[in-house]
Amino acid sequence: MNDLKSIIGALAMDLKRYAISTNRGSFSIANVFKKEALARSEELKKQKLTPYLTKILFATEKSFKKTEKEASEDLLMYSTLFQNISQKM
Repeated sequence: MNDLKSIIGALAMDLKRYAISTNRGSFSIANVFKKEALARSEELKKQKLTPYLTKILFATEKSFKKTEKEASEDLLMYSTLFQNISQKM
């Protein structure tokens, strides 16, 4: 469970950093955090997840296919959701 908490927490931070970097126009930095977030997402898929967590995870991955502006808004929200989940574990 502790491993799951750390993965979710790290994903939340990567998503937040992506959103902030994109909003500032630092797209090369944002790409680094995008790669990290997608790697964390793959780690998370290997864990036993609740249906709610699975739904948010797939919505997060889907958001990366949108434009940078749309994605950053969505991913900032998902970052907060993941952060709240990890804090309640």
